[in-house]
Parts: sequence; C-alpha cells; structure tokens
Amino acid sequence: MIPAFELRGVSVYYGPRRALGPLDLSIAPGESVAVVGPSGAGKTSLLRLLNGTLSPSEGQVLVQGRDVAGMDRESLRGLRSRIGFVHQDHALVPILRAGQNVVAGGLGQRGFWSGARSIIWTRGDDLERAHELLERVGIGEQLFQRTDTLSGGQQQRVAIARALFQDPSALLADEPVASVDPARGRALLELMTSLADERSLTLVASLHDLVLARALFPRLIGLRQGELLLDSAPRDVPEEAFSELYHLQGLRDGEVG
Repeated sequence: MIPAFELRGVSVYYGPRRALGPLDLSIAPGESVAVVGPSGAGKTSLLRLLNGTLSPSEGQVLVQGRDVAGMDRESLRGLRSRIGFVHQDHALVPILRAGQNVVAGGLGQRGFWSGARSIIWTRGDDLERAHELLERVGIGEQLFQRTDTLSGGQQQRVAIARALFQDPSALLADEPVASVDPARGRALLELMTSLADERSLTLVASLHDLVLARALFPRLIGLRQGELLLDSAPRDVPEEAFSELYHLQGLRDGEVG
C-alpha cells in the first residue's frame, strides 16, 4: 500500500537553525495520528510539509507516492486541493455567513476568480452541500449566520465543514481545539475522528492536550526540538517517555513550531 504521506530523511532549517529532522516517517491512508510535543517542537512545520506549503531543506516529502519537490505549480495546486487544513485560528472570513465560508473550501479546485464568484453568489447546489456539512458538524441552523457572531467552538465547526467541502482524501489540523474549553475540545476531536473514520480520511492533528491525544488517537507521534522521540500506540508508551517529551530543560529559545 502506498503511504498517504511519507518523509525520507527530511530536515527543515530556518536560517542556520534546524527546526525539524532529520525525520523518517510514514502515515498510511485512513490512519488517524496525533502529533504531540511542547511548543516549538516542530509540529506546525511537519503539517506544512505534509500539505506542500513548506519545502524541506533536505530529504523528500512524498504524498500518495509522489515527490512534492518534483511537482509543477498546477500539480501542487491539485495536491493541496485534496488535503483539507483546519487552522488553529479558524482562518475564516468574519463578515461572511457560515455557509459562504464553507463554500470557500472549493477555492483550490475552482481557481480564485471562479471560486470567489461562487462564494459571493452562492449556487443552490453549493448552498445545499454547505448546509449538509454544517448539519453533520452539528450547526446546520447557523447556515446564514454571520461568522463573527458565532462562538469559538461553532467557528471551528465551520472550519471543519469548509475543509470537508473540498472532498479531501486527508485532513490536517493544527491545534484545532486550542481556543475552546476542554469539554468542547473533546467533542470537536471526537467529531473529527468520527468524520475521518466514516469518510476514510487520513487525519493528522497536532495537539497540546496529551490526555485527549492518548484517549482519541490510535497512534501518537512525539516531537521535541524537531526530533522524533516517540511513534507508537498510546498504550505502548511508558509514562517516562511522556515526561521526557515535555521536560522543559534545554529547549532552544525561539524554536519554531
């Protein structure tokens, strides 16, 4: 089986400082993985590698068996259109309605101007699909509500629906529950893992909440100072490994996440 994502000897440098790697990693299609570690461990850099918005300084990043570095602009755009991304800060347009923000998930597939028109003058079939997705994430009644009037948890659900609108094969989430309380955070992660399971999506989520990561994900990847410290099922990780992962002594100042 061809991996959904594969990293071969990958390192990322910001100037002279190494932020990630060297890293060898393989994630299977349909697998759900939580990436854990302290701030500055390299979690965000890893997600950006996986969706092609960050190029490795060394090594290869392969998505569905294709080397990202060898893709032309059109191929790279097609790749990104098949990978949904849920941002920590939601990255929604606040003055647009929830349904319009969901339809914005199709921008990468339609091109900018065509996609922009579809948001401003939303077609009936797009609006119906947006409503179905908002229903699936539990806020269908907010279809016509301005996004900036929604709670943080509701906005994150809009962001998840937007990512699903593009019919992705993989879903990446960067600290998706950082802005909500623990109870709502658990509900959001349960929703994401359930959606990934029912749609056979590859799910990779970076998390600070180790309790939720251990409870809801079958595989944990632990990063510290850009290095891979653990890669295992939660039940197979001894407690001392988690202690080492989050031990603060010696973390580099200004580390990029």
